[in-house]
Order: sequence, then C-alpha cells, then structure tokens
Amino acid sequence: MAARTCAVAAEVFARFPHYLRGVVVAHGVRNGPSSPELVALLREAEASVRERLQPEEITTHPRIASWRAAFKAQGINPKDFRCSVEAMARRALKGQQLPSINALVDIGNILSLRHLVPMGGHAIDHAAQGYCLRPATGLERFVPFGTDQPEHPDAGEIIYAEGETVLTRRWSWRQANHSLTLPETTAVQFNLDGLPPVTRAELEAIGEELMALVARHCGGRIRQGMLSAAEPSLSMEP
Repeated sequence: MAARTCAVAAEVFARFPHYLRGVVVAHGVRNGPSSPELVALLREAEASVRERLQPEEITTHPRIASWRAAFKAQGINPKDFRCSVEAMARRALKGQQLPSINALVDIGNILSLRHLVPMGGHAIDHAAQGYCLRPATGLERFVPFGTDQPEHPDAGEIIYAEGETVLTRRWSWRQANHSLTLPETTAVQFNLDGLPPVTRAELEAIGEELMALVARHCGGRIRQGMLSAAEPSLSMEP
C-alpha cells in the first residue's frame, strides 16, 4: 500500500494563501472514556469562553470572524453553517455542557475552546488512502455523523476527503461517520486550522499542548507538522 499522507490542495491555498493547517499524528494510542481530569479540563475550557466572550461579541471575535468571512467567500452563509468552534462556543455561552465523548475527542474539544480554533480528529487505523482538503466535484459521498443518509457536497465546496468519501464538509463544519474517533481507535490524525490572526507559532504551540495531553492520557507515538502552500503534505505513517 502506498504511503498515506494528509494534504491540502493547491486550490485551497490559491484562494486562502495565509491559511495554515497544523497536524498532529498519533499511533499506538489507548482511547476510551475520559478521566475526571479531562472532563474537568473540558468544563474549564467552556468556562474560559464565557469569561472572554459575550454572546453579542461572538461574530466579531477575530478568530471567529475570519472563519465567517472564509465561509462567505465560498458562498456559504455562516448563519446557517457555523464553523465547529463557533458552534461549540455558542453552546458554552448558553451554559450548555459539551458531552464527554472519549479521551481523544475531548482533548480536541478542550483545546479548540481554549484557543478558539477549529480542530478535528480523524481515525486513521483503517485509512486506505491519504486524506486531502480540496474543492469538491459534487459527486463525493458524505454520511453525516449521527445519520445513515448519504448526501453530496456542493461543487467547489472545500471538503476533507479520503478519495471520494467525505470526512468533513464545508472545511470546518461537520464530520462524517467515516473517520470518527471511537473508543477502539489506536491511530488518529488531528487538524488544527488557522486563518489570520492565528499565526504559525500559535498553531505550533497548540500542537505542543495537544501532544502533551494525548501522551498523558492516551500514550502512543506522537508527532506534529504544519501544512502550508510551501509544504502542502505530510505522511500519516508511524
């Protein structure tokens, strides 16, 4: 089998030249229910959003406004389709607790809320091909998390895909069933999405936090990298 990579297509960088994607890859992890320590960190991250933001300020916060602008640039109404971190932050501002899913998922949510950056975790145990962030043709297949009903992305929409199977629609909106991080997951790839004002150094620092939490709570062999227009792909192999 050819080496599996995670990549960002040149078309994405052509439209959003300052976009960066931090990547953390972990193999040999032990996933499962979150420890009380991780659940407490999740609650602290939710509280930190309420300390920093008022509900009426959420759309103008620089780290959320940049994603709303990027969605609008693709013809996506950000009122109807919110990037993942805006959706989670709105729940926190309403006093709603995110459910504890499992250790790897919770770690991603903790850091996404703590730093207000979109993050996604994808199991790679059984990935047969590489994963790529690219414009959709509109023929790909997407089965949203929580359903068994397939749908197709819009042509030109930015998707994260394994071949013709969509892992995430609308860049940082909703994940599919295909690569869910489950209790039995032993290999995972995290994406940390950065648009200005988020810098490369900030994404790298968040990646360091992520690696430390995964090492502490799940073990494994962990490394990080950065995808940019100059370096658009990275191996997902151990």
